[in-house]
This record gives sequence, structure tokens and C-alpha cells, in this order.
Amino acid sequence: MSDTTSEWIVSPSPHAHSGDTVPKIMGTVIVALLPALVAGVVFFGWNAVRLTAICVVSCVASEYVVRRIMRRDPGINDLSAVVTGILLALNLPPTLPGWMAVVGSLCAIVIAKQLYGGIGYNLFNPALVGRCVLLVSFPVAMTTWAVPNFAHIPPVDATTMATPLGAWKTAWSAGQAPSAFQDTFPLRALLIGNRPGCLGETSTIALLLGGIVLLWRRCITWHIPVAFIGSVAVFAAILQQTDPARNLPVSYHVFSGGIFLGALFMATDMVTTPVTSRGMLLFGAGCGVITMIIRKWGGYPEGVSFSILIMNALTPLINRFTRPHVFGHAVKEKTA
Repeated sequence: MSDTTSEWIVSPSPHAHSGDTVPKIMGTVIVALLPALVAGVVFFGWNAVRLTAICVVSCVASEYVVRRIMRRDPGINDLSAVVTGILLALNLPPTLPGWMAVVGSLCAIVIAKQLYGGIGYNLFNPALVGRCVLLVSFPVAMTTWAVPNFAHIPPVDATTMATPLGAWKTAWSAGQAPSAFQDTFPLRALLIGNRPGCLGETSTIALLLGGIVLLWRRCITWHIPVAFIGSVAVFAAILQQTDPARNLPVSYHVFSGGIFLGALFMATDMVTTPVTSRGMLLFGAGCGVITMIIRKWGGYPEGVSFSILIMNALTPLINRFTRPHVFGHAVKEKTA
């Protein structure tokens, strides 16, 4: 017999590694966000650069400081704080004051992320928490929208105007038909991005390019985006069929607001969404239905952020009820 002894390494599953790391995944997300960020710079100019820089620096700095206070590793090398900062900026009005962006960044990192234990433990999407805190705290600033450069809309003298969904909500409340709205915001403007809105939600084409990158790199799967966008389309089609005079066509509901930003980048967060395929489909469909309910009957013209946060809270239950059946276990027989 040989004198050498075999060494066995005992470890919990999984025993195979895909090679992906957190910094690598976060780097891919940053690359996927670049088209939307570039579109924001084109349409909103310096404000896009200013707001993104403030959010990224604030998120990274707050994560570093709070983890030092907690006597933990700074953890900023994983790039997750950078992703949160970019996502938060893309969810804000371009002209938002910088100090408000700092407040939103602190809420996103300190409250929504680090108080839960850091990356991998947060229940809610940090960027959306920051956005919603700002929305309820500073509603005027968060609903003041700049007119984009090269806008494909009738010329206006004002520097601000309503978003497409905001204009429709006002017209609907006044009992007006949406025809005038469709003339003001043609479908081409919704696709390209020349319309008022949050920094990163206006250009559907740019968001789709980023979504393709995430799908190609397998950072996300098709389940949540398809279920999210599909449920919005079905809900909008039902409304359009029941009362076409007071409801927008399906295309306007799908391409207006933050549907694509939410479906591709926010609702697909691997930490705060279900892990099973059935759970993802249920999660995405729930986001779409809640979004349409808020748009139609809620107090806000947009409901993407609130719908995702509501479904984030339901993720543990969805994971539990969509858990795959474990084969090989005997079924206990009932005793008389």
C-alpha cells in the first residue's frame, strides 16, 4: 500500500461553478445599462451626467462608510453599489436637485440594503426603495419633467411638461378622449426616447439593447420580462376593448413609462425575485397587473416601481409555493 493518503474535500452543494462572480455579473449589468445612459445624455444633456455621477458616488461612499461602521469589509469592489447608483439615476427626473439624489442614494444603500445584511440579503430592490422614498417625500420635484432635446412633439415654450402617462391621466380624469394625447406623443417618440420622463425610461430601443445583452450573457432569463410586458399588454387590450374612447391602445401602455426599464432591469434582480421558472412567471404577471391597476385607478399615472416592490414582498411566498417536488422521498401513509 502507498504511504500517501487521499484527501477528500467535503463541502455543501453546489459542487460545480459557472465561473460567474458578483463583480463579473455587475459589470455585465453596467454594460447593459450604457445604451439607456447614453440615450439619457443625448436627450437630457448635462443633467444626465450630473445626476448619474451624484447617485453613483453617493451609493459607493455610503456603502463604504456604513460597512466600516458595522466593522465589515467595505465590499465596494463587487460593483453592486455602482449598479444601484446607475439604476437609481435612471429612475429619477433629469432635473432633480443633487441633494435629493443623495438622500435617495442613502435610503437605497443604508436602509434597503445594508440594514438587511448587505448584498444577497435585501428583501426589496434598493434603487426602487430610494426612488419611492423620494417620490413620497418630494412629490413636486419627482414629478417635474424636462422637455428632452430634439423632441418629436409640438413646439412648446415651457421647459417642463407632463409625461405621456401623466398627460393621459389628466385627460382621462377630465373625461377627454386620448386622441389628442396620441397626436402629442407619437409612437415613434416613445420608441426613440424623445419624450419627458425619468432619465433612463424614455428610450425603449436603448433599453431593449441592454436587455439583449443581459439575456445573451444569461444574467437574466426571459420569464419575468415576458410575463411582465405580456400581462400589461393583455390588461391594456381588455381595457381598450371595453371602452376604446377612454383607454389608450396597447402599444402606448407598453412603450410609455417605465415598463421596459422595470421589466428588464428592476424586476429581474436575482436577489429580490423568485428562483423558480413558475415563480418568475407569476412574479412578472403580478407586476404587470398591479402596474395597470395603479395606472388606471390609482393616484399615480405610473405604477411600475410600486408593483415591483409589492411583488418583492411576496417573493418568499412565491418561492415556497412554486418549490419543485423532491423525488425519492416516501409518502407517509395516514393512520386510521
